[in-house]
Amino acid sequence: MPVVSHAKPKSGADQLADALGELGVGVAFGLPGVHNLPIWEALADTGIQLLGVRHEQTAAYAADGYARATGKLGVAIVTTGPGAANTLAAVGEAQASGSPVLVIATDIPSTLRRPGTVRGVLHETSDQAAMFAPLTKGQYTVGGPEEIAGATLAAARLALRPQSGPVYLGIPTDFLSAAAKRAPDPADLTPVPEPLDLGRARELFERAERPLIWAGGGALRAGAGAVIGELAEKLAAPVLTTFAARGLLPPEHPCLAPNSVHTPEVGALWDEADLVLGVGTDFDGLMTQNWLMPQPPTLVTVNIDAADAAKNYQPDLNLVGDARAVVTALLGELPAKDGLEKLTARLRRMSAAVRRRIREDEPQAADFLGTLEEVLPEDAILVSDMCIAGYWIGGFHRIPGPRKLAYPMGWGTLGFGFPASIGSAAAGAGRAVCVTGDGGFLYGVGDLATAAQEDLRVTVVVVEDGGYGMLRFDQEHSGLPHRGVDLVGPDFVAMAKSFGVRSERVKGFGRAFRRKLSAFIQADEPNVLVVEAAMRPPLNTSPRWYRKER
Repeated sequence: MPVVSHAKPKSGADQLADALGELGVGVAFGLPGVHNLPIWEALADTGIQLLGVRHEQTAAYAADGYARATGKLGVAIVTTGPGAANTLAAVGEAQASGSPVLVIATDIPSTLRRPGTVRGVLHETSDQAAMFAPLTKGQYTVGGPEEIAGATLAAARLALRPQSGPVYLGIPTDFLSAAAKRAPDPADLTPVPEPLDLGRARELFERAERPLIWAGGGALRAGAGAVIGELAEKLAAPVLTTFAARGLLPPEHPCLAPNSVHTPEVGALWDEADLVLGVGTDFDGLMTQNWLMPQPPTLVTVNIDAADAAKNYQPDLNLVGDARAVVTALLGELPAKDGLEKLTARLRRMSAAVRRRIREDEPQAADFLGTLEEVLPEDAILVSDMCIAGYWIGGFHRIPGPRKLAYPMGWGTLGFGFPASIGSAAAGAGRAVCVTGDGGFLYGVGDLATAAQEDLRVTVVVVEDGGYGMLRFDQEHSGLPHRGVDLVGPDFVAMAKSFGVRSERVKGFGRAFRRKLSAFIQADEPNVLVVEAAMRPPLNTSPRWYRKER
């Protein structure tokens, strides 16, 4: 976009606001601090809503939830030192899950910085950007007010560029008030595969008798669902989706395998495949049961990053490029195979077998999943935390479409669910429904105030089992006594009501739960439904993986 010249130079904060406007940012999340108040002032004169939260970690989680719900840039604006540091757990989750999040943090005034010395300035850190280095795609520290707009655009482009992820932008606070002319901005390119490699891939597909498509988060973020579905039908190939790719294909797609690959019925698809096409995935340990799934006889990968595609299973052919563009190119001259009807019938039988397994293994989970499927509207965004109910969702809930599930199994951050649901609700893409445990909810419970103040359309389902249920199971599984897992908790209903948030309690996942959840998600205001229940963890949790070291 061309740079607009101004007769009078704008302040650094105004230039930041202009850049965020050019990026199409509609909502940002933040917490005010003495160093970043000029940003709040500058954004007040724009159409950008800066939604105030009660903890900086919530700001970053909410930005992540917003990014997952929309596919757009999520923005967190925080203050210097401890404010910036408070975002780190959430930034790590965004990195592991490929969420395009821009963390904008102020730093101490440039005039007070002395290289190599920590002088004791308020909120001073020896190297604030260095805290973010292991957890972000890149770190930018602005060298002058004239660089703010350009650095903001560059940082946002980096965050959004596949593989997407979080980026840190640090701005010394004195630059926000200083006036300066804007410096020019830079651009970039996405790699594309060689035509010869595309031809070789088509030959491999034509020879394969039992092909399988394994689609990951990169495929979903690239918007590749439709073309992957078309390719699967041409190849008569089942499609397995990772946790990050749930909803890539609609539940009724004829080639979509039931979740989860952690069940023996579905895992057999991998074992018998003579060719696996991995799209937008790195075949992580959580999905492959720590790589106990055998190396496929032939592996073709589609990934924007060749090293990422090859770090866990060695591909015979790696097609480097955008997932949607590459799969579209593969479709070009590929002949259709027979066997689609037979495959669809097999997958239906497999789905029924998995549902029977769930009912026999944990009847409460079957009731819980059945209720979600029955009462959640198609536009609802389901946000789960690291809790047993969340693991059941990530493994087995039928997600109706892309970006309708946010699940923290990138980094596995407890406390993700409720703060991320604030961002999802602020996106306005559908009611956010958060499923969290009693332990994880307490991490960010103060932001019930944010939900109430902003009148967000979010329903929080708190599954109360008296502590950390997954860790309790781990200890019991290992024959150990309970240590640190049985917790004294508050009266969640009374606490929610103290924030002015409607709340009720039910026991178990039976009719009362179904009736209350249905009513709560139809409401316009935020609400909290507390469910007293304890469930056995599903097969997609590591203590219950069926593949074992030999």
